[in-house]
Amino acid sequence: MKSAAIIVAAGSGSRMGRPKQFLPLADKTVVEWSLQTFLDIPEIERIVLVMTAENVKEHGERLSSDRVKVVEGGATRMMSVRNGFKEVPEDAEVVAVHDGARPLVTTAIVRAVLEEAYESGAALPAVPVKDTLKKVASKALWIAGTPARSSYWAAQTPQCYRREILEEALANFLDEVDATDESQIVEKSGHKVKIVESSYENFKITTPEDLVMAEALLEERRGGRRRTAVGFGFDIHRLVEGRELWLAGLKLEHKKGLLGHSDGDAVLHAVGDAILGALGAGEIGIMFPPDNPKIKNIPSKDIMAAVMAKLITAGGVISHVDVTLVAEEPKLKPHYEAFKASIAGLLSVPGDRVNLKAKSHEGVDSIGRGEAIACYAVATLLLPA
Repeated sequence: MKSAAIIVAAGSGSRMGRPKQFLPLADKTVVEWSLQTFLDIPEIERIVLVMTAENVKEHGERLSSDRVKVVEGGATRMMSVRNGFKEVPEDAEVVAVHDGARPLVTTAIVRAVLEEAYESGAALPAVPVKDTLKKVASKALWIAGTPARSSYWAAQTPQCYRREILEEALANFLDEVDATDESQIVEKSGHKVKIVESSYENFKITTPEDLVMAEALLEERRGGRRRTAVGFGFDIHRLVEGRELWLAGLKLEHKKGLLGHSDGDAVLHAVGDAILGALGAGEIGIMFPPDNPKIKNIPSKDIMAAVMAKLITAGGVISHVDVTLVAEEPKLKPHYEAFKASIAGLLSVPGDRVNLKAKSHEGVDSIGRGEAIACYAVATLLLPA
């Protein structure tokens, strides 16, 4: 599939007080982030960057290259797209039109829309509308209706079309000045446009707040200004009759339970100590002394909540937790998924950030005789640098 791209960066940026496409964002300008994404896709043979006359003069030479052609835009978006389309190679099968003020677009999004356009003729990235919509029919701002939110998607760019479809639409609607995207005139030309589900991160820089969010997301994508810290935790409790068995925050049906000042949940204790270890914050025994009668039989979920509060205060994020249970009884493998889900819920992380497995002790020592259960845990955190 031979393809080309038009990046439209000729807006005035009235809401930002200056052209937003050339505002600084991390170590580039806004439009350069968009441009770099398209340059990272080798199958896009030509990129046409459309800018104002002033920006062509100031940035044109710097941004031009063998693959990037800089041209001057027009008074409206459609005029700018037409100017850019003139520089699209005739053998380009699919043309992408991207808003230069969407710097967080990814190569995955671009490729997905290009491929759909190649198959369907016309496609654009979009996300389901999250907020309830209100129809307002007067300047007095009275609500005239509430449309069904499930029917609406927020359109993004790049909007991609087979070359002949976009060429036809641009030719058919020469006087179109109000269209805010190309799909409007493509639809008017009688072609259907397919949606490709995108990411909410592919938003348009429109207000100063958008710039702040984009900066934060770029920092996160590049690993952030964070350091990695690893902590290790271990706990062991005796199995005795007359006690409930709690593991990973779940109550298991068993004839014995774990003896302890709390509910004896060895998993949560080991995970808690691992997190505290990575924070350099001691251990749960210091936070909850076993000789304190006021916390006797405290649920280990409460202990974990206190550990998480320390993590949040430190500005930390859990990257991964790995847990190894060592027990001869009961059989733990049937509970793996429930254990993982419970731990992930208590840590407020996706399930894929938690790993859990269990080992027997092959009949060796107290654990092998079914007299105790032990747990090892390793926690990897991302902390402020």
